[in-house]
Amino acid sequence: MRILNIQRMSTEDGPGLRTTVFFKGCPLTCAWCHNPESIPYKLDLEWIKTSCIACLECISICPEKALTYKDDLILIDREKCTLCKKCIENCPTNALKIIGQDISVQDLYKELIKDKAYFTNGGGITLSGGEVLLQSKEVLELLKLLKKDKIHIAIDTSGYIDFKQIELILDYVDLFLYDLKIDSSEAHMKFCHTPNELIKENLIKLNKQSKDIWIRTPIIPDATDSIENIEMIAKFLKDNHINFNRWELCAFNNLCKDKYLRLGINWAYNDALLITKEKHNELLKHAKTILKGKSIYATGNTRLEKNDE
Repeated sequence: MRILNIQRMSTEDGPGLRTTVFFKGCPLTCAWCHNPESIPYKLDLEWIKTSCIACLECISICPEKALTYKDDLILIDREKCTLCKKCIENCPTNALKIIGQDISVQDLYKELIKDKAYFTNGGGITLSGGEVLLQSKEVLELLKLLKKDKIHIAIDTSGYIDFKQIELILDYVDLFLYDLKIDSSEAHMKFCHTPNELIKENLIKLNKQSKDIWIRTPIIPDATDSIENIEMIAKFLKDNHINFNRWELCAFNNLCKDKYLRLGINWAYNDALLITKEKHNELLKHAKTILKGKSIYATGNTRLEKNDE
């Protein structure tokens, strides 16, 4: 299995206290992605500016001449880099590292089961991404092992996957965290570079499987944060009788800025502001008006206004 990392004591990836595994590889390339390092399946190299002392040892030792120094930055030519790790081995401050790791199903299970004691009060394990279901055969093996220990399992998915991959693991999953980002397929193509018909179709199919479902919509400036988008998603959920347990309108945050810097990517949302509490609540109001009595929440941090100080 190819994963990014394991995050313990998580409270945002399902009910209770959870351990979340982030997997490499995603079929979507959302412009605002908070985990850009999870999009490519391949392993990658990142440079951590705050750890670098600019000794430039990495540049002199790289056999492929894939590293250069310009404007106080170490630049990585990813076409040339072969991940030979010589730069990492010779960096005195660990400012370079590989993103992602390959781990066997058994070894990942042994690592996760260490946290079993924390799950006694409603917590569990969440498999997230990237898109975890791109590795569904290996995930199935892992879930079979975890279910023997009666652990609550959540799968965080984009829904942009062959439904057969979802069916494969259905019997071992308690909760699906399902992303509905944009109602318009045209807009979805613009911002996420895929259409969304498959995502909607799969949610309708999943709804028939009697599984707990949490819908999650990221509220992104000038992309998903319009009243029209929220109303259209709400109408889709209502018209198709989607029996979700919870719908979260997740406020945009810019805490991933440093990730883009490490990857040498110019992020379109680098200077975007957080949503105001007023607008966040307005979107929530419109969602609740259409889906009366449903559990819908505005989650995440909002912009600090003067009257909030």
